[in-house]
Amino acid sequence: MPWKEVNVMNQKLEFVLKSFKKEKSFTDLCTEYCITAKTGYKWKERFLLDGIEGLKEKPRKPRTNPTHFSEDVICELIRIKKTKLRWGPKKIREVYVKNHPHERIPARSTVERILKKAGFVELRKRRRKINPERIQHRIVPLKPNDVWTVDFKGWWYTKEREKCEPLTVRDEFSKYIFSIAILEKADISSVKQEFEHIFRLHGIPQMIRSDNGPPFASHMSIHGLTRLSAWWLSLGIKLDRIDPGSPQQNGAHERMHLDIKKELEGKIAGSLKMHQQVFNVWRKEFNEERPHESLSMKTPATVYANSDIKYDCNIDRIEYPRGFKSRQVNDRGYINHMGRRIFITNALGGYNVGLKMINKCYSEVWFNSTLLGEIDLNSYIFKSILEK
Repeated sequence: MPWKEVNVMNQKLEFVLKSFKKEKSFTDLCTEYCITAKTGYKWKERFLLDGIEGLKEKPRKPRTNPTHFSEDVICELIRIKKTKLRWGPKKIREVYVKNHPHERIPARSTVERILKKAGFVELRKRRRKINPERIQHRIVPLKPNDVWTVDFKGWWYTKEREKCEPLTVRDEFSKYIFSIAILEKADISSVKQEFEHIFRLHGIPQMIRSDNGPPFASHMSIHGLTRLSAWWLSLGIKLDRIDPGSPQQNGAHERMHLDIKKELEGKIAGSLKMHQQVFNVWRKEFNEERPHESLSMKTPATVYANSDIKYDCNIDRIEYPRGFKSRQVNDRGYINHMGRRIFITNALGGYNVGLKMINKCYSEVWFNSTLLGEIDLNSYIFKSILEK
């Protein structure tokens, strides 16, 4: 015997017909069909009014939709957008409000939805967030050469259509500007050459503060080290990196850049060579003639004094304390230790690191006076201290 097919319409009709027989109370009948009394009375009333047709499911779409607008409104919004392609939905809506003051106004989200369906909204790709390692030693300088700051001034085109992007280096305490230099390239080699010139004239600072961009730092390397910042560490200079997107942490340097922008950017006629000559004159005036409120109206030249630490360009090997094992980093970033090749970072290629045994399982890796991380002697894998 085949199974009897039962659908919702059959159950509704069966329920209504049984409700007229009054063999059971209406409440018990509703319980039998697993519905509420309110639903049961609704079905019975619809059957009395429209018969079997009344038991059919009715569309649940609301009769009115507050977000629905006529084609005329949609076409008008699109027309405005076509005349202002760079404007967003908020501005487009304001134009519509001014042109139609006595009509129902769509919400900003509705305008955005309409423009998006019309193909006027481009979806932006989300960038993968990168949390770069960075060395930070946030201190307040108490004397000259405690902290130097370095950055590239935002570039501009000269009147001869040459790109001008000067490197600026200054002392944080005295505000003394060491260099405003137009380099041949904004690469490590050119920046290092300029710093060698500055070091020979003024000595070595305790610390250099920079942002997290090249050539000062790289998010692809441990602690953000580059060949340039590794060179600074090899000279005994500590590093301080500002947080990404936080130029206010290097505010005094940015303020100096603002002075350059107001007084020099776009106002020099001639080639880059002429720009460099003007920069040199402006730097001399800044250091020797311009008083600063933060220096009690003194000039930077009267406050600054050369560092006691002289620059020695002949340091070929870093000496580590007793108990350390020195290992040379090859140009691919590897060291040889206990018969194994262990990757550290190619930023230290050519330098030697110091290994200090902690226990049988771990060995610390130092570069000059900076602890880089540890080597797991079971897996022979190096991990930076920020990964622990």
